[in-house]
Amino acid sequence: MIEIMKNRLLLVGLVAAALPSLAIASPVVVGIDALKEWNLIVLGDLTSSSEVEGRTFVGGNLSGNSSNYQIQPVPSSSNGEPGLTVVGNVLGGAKNLNNGSGALVGGNVSSGFNLNGGVQTVKVGGTLSNTNINQNIVQSGLGSSDPSFVAGLTQQKTVLASSMTDLSNGYAQLAATAQVSIANNRATFNAVPNANGVGVFNLTAADLSHFGEIAFNANGLDTVIVNVSGTSIALNDNFLGNSTGLGQHVIWNFPDATSLQLSTAWKGSVLAPKAAATTSNYIEGSAVFGSLIQNGEFHLGTYIGTYSPSSPNPPTSSGGSSGGTGSSGGTPTSVPEPASVALMAGGLALLVLALRRRRVVA
Repeated sequence: MIEIMKNRLLLVGLVAAALPSLAIASPVVVGIDALKEWNLIVLGDLTSSSEVEGRTFVGGNLSGNSSNYQIQPVPSSSNGEPGLTVVGNVLGGAKNLNNGSGALVGGNVSSGFNLNGGVQTVKVGGTLSNTNINQNIVQSGLGSSDPSFVAGLTQQKTVLASSMTDLSNGYAQLAATAQVSIANNRATFNAVPNANGVGVFNLTAADLSHFGEIAFNANGLDTVIVNVSGTSIALNDNFLGNSTGLGQHVIWNFPDATSLQLSTAWKGSVLAPKAAATTSNYIEGSAVFGSLIQNGEFHLGTYIGTYSPSSPNPPTSSGGSSGGTGSSGGTPTSVPEPASVALMAGGLALLVLALRRRRVVA
């Protein structure tokens, strides 16, 4: 009996240790809040020779020539996100981290970081080369010492990718509230709100090819959605008049696009989670791509609108559910730490052993 009681006490201690860690899981910013958190989200690989004014998330590898991140001061992230997050490796030319931005990297950093402006915190799952640490807080090799570090970044990518796809698909279902007026190579967008106060335009890729200039009037609306259907998209139009601030309230949504080519300066946030994109000029606003070859800048003026389409299938801890793959809302999704899950499994195994021993003694 005494031995059985010892086993029970040990079991209680293990389960109690696991439960708090499961409850205090790392939140992942999803849905519309992700567009406010990051200036640029690339769900796969990013090849860059340019710069991002705000925060950047890369779900694959970051490569290319020397490039710059968080070159403008931005408010601190309420979720603790650094200026640069890379789930894979960082390769190519040196990457410049500015304004104390910091970085999280799941793989190796062979390119090296230049850490500029304020004390930075850099955490790397693999090896770190070509970096002068100076007064900064730098840790490497975390993939070996703390397996949950890399697992957490991978889970963040999975949940974020499914969330961005759901958000794009949700916007695509909205009915148009106004039509685009096209005359003399000019398209005029005059936003009209629906019952939720959201202006919606629905176009095709062919429609985009019929004009070369854009006059956009958001008319003070908090959110305007421009849905563009088609798999191959070319953005080569010029914006007319006072188009400042469109990135904060206008989302150009490309739910079907697998290829996106941008050659002119673009005003408004861009949501194209499936697209392999190439940019040659700047985008003013938030941007989401499947992969990206970046030859143009990403400017602040990230999205601040509030409307989000409802989703019947919020994300699970594995990044999806049987009926859907994420959430279009902005509620952070909690991701259990792998180590905590393993500890819980060990506790349950001890429970089985204790019960078996009790039967034998009886």
